Amino acid sequence: MTGFPPEPWRLHGHAYVGVFVPDGRRLLTAAFFVYEPPSVLTYHEIMATSLVRDGWLPRVAITDIWVDDVASRSGGRALWGIPKNLAVFAVEPHRTYAAAADDGQPVAGVQVDRVLMLPGRLPLTFGVSQDRTLSTKPGPGRLRSPVRGTARVGVARARWEIDADGPLGFLAGRRPLVTLALRDFAITFGS
Repeated sequence: MTGFPPEPWRLHGHAYVGVFVPDGRRLLTAAFFVYEPPSVLTYHEIMATSLVRDGWLPRVAITDIWVDDVASRSGGRALWGIPKNLAVFAVEPHRTYAAAADDGQPVAGVQVDRVLMLPGRLPLTFGVSQDRTLSTKPGPGRLRSPVRGTARVGVARARWEIDADGPLGFLAGRRPLVTLALRDFAITFGS
């Protein structure tokens, strides 16, 4: 018994993703995800990602991430090398989201004021590239995990509050270029 489901994980829910360019060159995101039934696990998540090049392909690297589910933390680390830690969340869906690390240190929050949804569903397909250090998978090089699915996509007017002394302090005081809303997503993570 591993304590977490095998891959792939089929996940459903909604998310708000702030897209930042803090130094004018790197593309970073901060995102709150809510995984809802019928997901393989149901939990909340906040993460920071960076767009990286892995060989010739652009991929996403998850640099900082917190969840409120032990199975998600353990599975993310073992299966994909994702550095998940535990946090406490306060969520009022589609309105406010806040997270604090399990030591009480605030991480970030977002207040969603208004969302303009695009019609229909859009495909979501990308790859995640992580260091193998946390993973139990043998082999050389980086772990590459596919993500594919669909979502309703929109643009949100939202206010991000990132604690300057917290782990995402490198984004504190910055406004995102855009905040994307992902609703009713259905994704498959891993292979």
